[in-house]
Amino acid sequence: MLTDHPATTIDDCRIINLNRNHHQMGTLTVAENSDALPFAIRRVFYIYDIPAGAERGGHSHHMEEQLIIAACGCFDIVISDGRNQRTLTMRKPYEGLYIPAGIWRSLHNFSSGSVCLTLCSTKFDESDYVRHFDDFLKLKQVLPR
Repeated sequence: MLTDHPATTIDDCRIINLNRNHHQMGTLTVAENSDALPFAIRRVFYIYDIPAGAERGGHSHHMEEQLIIAACGCFDIVISDGRNQRTLTMRKPYEGLYIPAGIWRSLHNFSSGSVCLTLCSTKFDESDYVRHFDDFLKLKQVLPR
């Protein structure tokens, strides 16, 4: 049974700059539960060895919030609220794209050797995913149910 999706829009998504500690031997970036993040981190995953032309994501969440970081390399994230769409290129390992619940995301154009690091507000729960765009549009009340 479909329930309403959060009334979030792509305007609720934003780039968050993570704390960088510069040193002559390299830079350390820290992501931790703090006032800098809009949620407490409950899960972390990363994807890598992504084949040329592959797409990742292609879903939305009922509850989960995410911060997506290009830990290495670069890739594009296309976000949609069902009415508007925006593409952002992630290439700085100290920047993360905050995506609240109720936003569709897909990841494309991965550079060779890229690593996509994702911080999540919830533990994995398959029932939290909306995996079909038409279902997403119905939940966002863009299409009739």
